[in-house]
Amino acid sequence: MPHDTTDRNPSVTATAAFKDDVDFPLEGVRVLDLSRVFAGPMCAMVLADFGAEVIKVEHPGRGDDTRDWGIRIGNTETTYYNSMNRNKRSVTLDLQSPEGLKIIHDLLPQFDVVIHNFKTGGAEKLGLGYEQLKAIKPDLIYCAVAGYDSSGPEAKRPGYDLVIQGEAGLMALNGEANTPPLKFGVAVVDLMTGMYAAQAILAALFRRERSGRGRLIEMALYDCGIMVTGYYGLDALQLGRDPERYGNAHPSIVPYGMYEAADGPLIIAVGNNAQFDKFCRQVIDRPDIVEDPRFATNVNRAKNRLELGPMLKALIRSFPRDLLLERLTAAGIPCGRVAGLHEALTSERTRRGGLLQDMPHPVVGTTPVFAPPYRLDGQRLPIRNAPPTLGEGTREVLHRLLDLSDTQLQQLRDQGVLTLPQTPSSN
Repeated sequence: MPHDTTDRNPSVTATAAFKDDVDFPLEGVRVLDLSRVFAGPMCAMVLADFGAEVIKVEHPGRGDDTRDWGIRIGNTETTYYNSMNRNKRSVTLDLQSPEGLKIIHDLLPQFDVVIHNFKTGGAEKLGLGYEQLKAIKPDLIYCAVAGYDSSGPEAKRPGYDLVIQGEAGLMALNGEANTPPLKFGVAVVDLMTGMYAAQAILAALFRRERSGRGRLIEMALYDCGIMVTGYYGLDALQLGRDPERYGNAHPSIVPYGMYEAADGPLIIAVGNNAQFDKFCRQVIDRPDIVEDPRFATNVNRAKNRLELGPMLKALIRSFPRDLLLERLTAAGIPCGRVAGLHEALTSERTRRGGLLQDMPHPVVGTTPVFAPPYRLDGQRLPIRNAPPTLGEGTREVLHRLLDLSDTQLQQLRDQGVLTLPQTPSSN
């Protein structure tokens, strides 16, 4: 039946032209995103970027917690929320009500993937556990994100990025040697858990094409936090203690880090001995340094970094930054200016790459949205939907997928089960 689309986010119309031009790998896949905050929404956004239809289910009153985090945009969005929810539709449902649960159960046969980050056992209490939903949709791919291993003694502990950064040793590898443990600037555990979860879902979708079987996927923030330690983690195991912290320098490559030139910071990344030879002879005019056996190889430079480091810092500080960058580039040594965040986001490089797009917004006119980082067949995947206002898709999605009438929707609204977006005639 025809359905009303007056509540759709304006960005849908603005980007509809992309539909015929781009072959989205996940077109036709439907995802029910029951998650909130960061890791789960990040996972769902990755799938949405690749063309999946992602329906984000939110509490009718408050929505996702992150609608109240960061800088306010319009009436229901914030900078934090917008960073994790592009290319989705928002449907409001009270999942603790029998009517809200029934709607989820009725929707489920039309969906391929469910993502949630309820505390361990929470989904089952709501009637949204894997076995409960598998009985309705046998080939369902079900991804549960939690803080800790669901089979371990900490299964019911809430998972928070900052807590995991501390417990997984990530804060202990960050910062300078003489400073306290330091968190990453962004919620790196949540970010990586979302990416790992999306990879697992993609693998499960691929396997289902061959086997016809669904899959239960469980992702723990702690597990992913341990993975993020990378080579630092393996260093710690070999040493039998925490590795030294070097701040902006590299633990095993010298010189490789941030340095202060006479008029500002830059990155110098000398990756091998040949580059160090050029660095000494062509950049800082000190061939005697590379001819010194203590500094001739990277192993020796790392061993003698306490002698070499201060010498290089003083030399680099004596040159203007642009001159160093010119010489480094001519010598084929990786380098770059250290930009402020606003400077980077507004740079010509960012603009030229199409990494930000101003999308229509019903309250503030337009709002900047990060574009997907993926390029397929030479084209960056476009933004199809701006991050949705709270419940912007409730009417259209439930009309389209469940054939609920306006009268039925209004009754559910009156019962507090959902909220309906305003239409132009009701403004």
